[in-house]
Amino acid sequence: MEKYRILTINPGSTSTKIAVFENEELIYEKTLRHSSEEIGKYEKISDQFQFRKGVIEEALKEANLKVQDLSAIVGRGGLLKPIVGGTYKVSDSMVEDLKIGVLGQHASNLGGIIARQMADEVSIPSFIVDPVVVDEMDDVARISGVPEIPRISIFHALNQKAIGRRAAKDMNKKYEDCNFLIVHMGGGVTVGAHKKGKVIDNTNGLDGEGPFSPERSGGLPVGGLMRLCYGDDLTKEEIGKRIKGNGGVVAYLGTNDIREVEEMINNGDKKAELIYDAMVYQICKEIGAYATVLKGDVDAIILTGGIAYSSSIREKIEDKVKFIAPVKAYPGEDEMIALAQGGLRVLRGEEEALVY
Repeated sequence: MEKYRILTINPGSTSTKIAVFENEELIYEKTLRHSSEEIGKYEKISDQFQFRKGVIEEALKEANLKVQDLSAIVGRGGLLKPIVGGTYKVSDSMVEDLKIGVLGQHASNLGGIIARQMADEVSIPSFIVDPVVVDEMDDVARISGVPEIPRISIFHALNQKAIGRRAAKDMNKKYEDCNFLIVHMGGGVTVGAHKKGKVIDNTNGLDGEGPFSPERSGGLPVGGLMRLCYGDDLTKEEIGKRIKGNGGVVAYLGTNDIREVEEMINNGDKKAELIYDAMVYQICKEIGAYATVLKGDVDAIILTGGIAYSSSIREKIEDKVKFIAPVKAYPGEDEMIALAQGGLRVLRGEEEALVY
């Protein structure tokens, strides 16, 4: 088997994790810490590019690892425009969107920028893999109940998809042939419904969906949150009517009579059909949570992330959900190997690099 040497780069707010793999074997790994003084010099995250690149190059030099010996460099994907999952070649347009922060400024945006620059200097490919903005949601899952606030796909895509592939392999199956409910439990918690290789619905833990976690509130009672935000401001009545009274079906279709909606559908109104399906969908989702998204056809419920190391938590979860499907645990995140594996699949010709 041909050997490929891959550098993976995963920038965090105060650190940059790097690792070098020979195929799937880890040969070097280091977490480069950055002091608040070092980071504080830069106005924008993208301004940290040269500093972080230099630190990485110095660490590789100290480890006697030459960039010229690499087959590819894979960076952590950042806050790009929504894209389907997979491995993407870092393009000019991607670098530009990462620099300007098209969906926000985050340290992970630097992963693709640094990978592209370092790779170009030695004429090798650069990639990103399954960034947090992976969006494979069904249209019906995007409907929230207020037209101005569509549901958005942001979740632990890299780890969820990597663990999905790993679990499928352990079951002697392909990820694309399996249905999984995958729960990433770390500082944030996200749940994904994986159907035949696509995450057709997921909780946006970054934006207040799903369960609360060590660092995030999760979903909150909307009325209570409104009162907390607005106090005695009169605006709360207007928002309150949007939440209760003028939201939901009437906001989308101008009627609160389901009989009228059904008549609209019978007359071929596709929007009415979508809103109708979305309402039913949300009811089912609350009753059966994400198992209903997969119509109960679940090969396994998979627990991952740092909290999955807790046997007590695993047991308590399994006790309540094992009636749906077998529960498997893959503690930790394994983001570095997940990045390397994404690059390897392209280098080996197992899949084509996608275009952003």
